[in-house]
Amino acid sequence: MPRLVHPLILALVGAILFGDGAYIHAKAWLAQVLLERAFTKSIASGQPTKPWSWADTWPVARIEVKRIGASAIVLAGSSGQALAFGPGHVEETVDAGERGVAVYAAHRDTHFRFLQDVAVGDEIEVTRGDGKHFHYRADASAVVRFDASGIDPNTQGYELVLSTCWPFDALTSGPDRYILHATLIGTGG
Repeated sequence: MPRLVHPLILALVGAILFGDGAYIHAKAWLAQVLLERAFTKSIASGQPTKPWSWADTWPVARIEVKRIGASAIVLAGSSGQALAFGPGHVEETVDAGERGVAVYAAHRDTHFRFLQDVAVGDEIEVTRGDGKHFHYRADASAVVRFDASGIDPNTQGYELVLSTCWPFDALTSGPDRYILHATLIGTGG
């Protein structure tokens, strides 16, 4: 009997760990479906719309990289709770399309996993909650410490930064961040 107990315990622990990992990805996927609905409603009504009644945030933008088929709805704020459901617009940074740097952050294992496939030269489209579209071109990427991003908040340009943890395949968090920088190339459409 003891020989049978060890494999059963290992199988149970494995099932629990798998279920926990699957739950995180399922929650991230379902949240994006609900966020997409709220974002569409926000654009139509001109008013921020919460994705669910108890939400403490709302969709403010959609990021798309069409070359790789990536899309994510961005939430107001970058608290841990907001980032559990989607990318967050980092507080005190400008909105996309405004002079300065708009910074969006997300988790590397869910909403910004696609950043590993974005290449310098790729076009990134950002649609704001007011329905305005902005086209950026990825022009640089870097791995930096979380407290030394090199982002210039006083830039006179029209810039976008997408940030996530590094490395993409890490199992635990660390001090490094992957920064993708882009510059505005057009509006509309």
